[in-house]
Amino acid sequence: MIKIQNLAFSYGKNEVLRNISMNLEAGKIYGLLGENGVGKTTLLTLLCGLKKTQSGTISTDGHDPYKREPSLLSEQYYLPDEVAPANEKALSWGKARGKFWSSFSETKFENILKELEVNPEQKMNSMSSGQLKKTYIAFALATGARYLYLDEPTNGLDIPSKAQFRSALMKYTAEDATIVISTHQVRDLENIIDPIIILDKQAVLLNASLEQIAGKLYFDYGTTLSPDSLYSEQLPGGFIQVRPNTEAKDSKVNIEALFNTVHKHKELVKQLFSHE
Repeated sequence: MIKIQNLAFSYGKNEVLRNISMNLEAGKIYGLLGENGVGKTTLLTLLCGLKKTQSGTISTDGHDPYKREPSLLSEQYYLPDEVAPANEKALSWGKARGKFWSSFSETKFENILKELEVNPEQKMNSMSSGQLKKTYIAFALATGARYLYLDEPTNGLDIPSKAQFRSALMKYTAEDATIVISTHQVRDLENIIDPIIILDKQAVLLNASLEQIAGKLYFDYGTTLSPDSLYSEQLPGGFIQVRPNTEAKDSKVNIEALFNTVHKHKELVKQLFSHE
């Protein structure tokens, strides 16, 4: 388990994170959402130990990630949004670097490359940006890391590749893995991310499972606007609207609508989920 307590971080006078506290549990795929500049990438780099907390603590299975202990490093992997090409063939590149992860599987790496339709014998610096990104995704999954931090993993992928990514993520990660995915492309991932974390400037607006969200908010796909609607958006043939779930009805969470609702009613949403 990852325990974050009273975390704060600034770039000079620019305070990015303030008093952030939450637990990230095993067996979950967290969707980390937020507008540009609210600290999503900063949080991921703090979680993997690339940055040092300025205030507060992060504990991963009792270890401080910034100490870069080999035992923890071999159990985690951070995939940045932008990845670097190498003058090496994909397969040999992965085999050479996989030695740093105790659970890395060469066979798995090669299988994932093939499932993502990447030529294992192609040099990475001759790949398209999408193929290069898929090579890194394949490597991240092949490490067998129990902690995966993925920053905008679907950026640069075409529609078939996004489906391949979702399939590979579900197929090749362990049941007890803790996965945190930062994304703006919520439609790419809405069927696999749960719980949802929404960051605001220096704050966590929401950290809840889809079940908890559906228990508090009702997502109505109809033709008539409700007077108690917190957010609505016109769709072909009707509306998607979000309102308090006062009648305990079942509904399918629309993550884009949820995000817009949270940003329109920040304090109300905090109050709704304050006891979750």
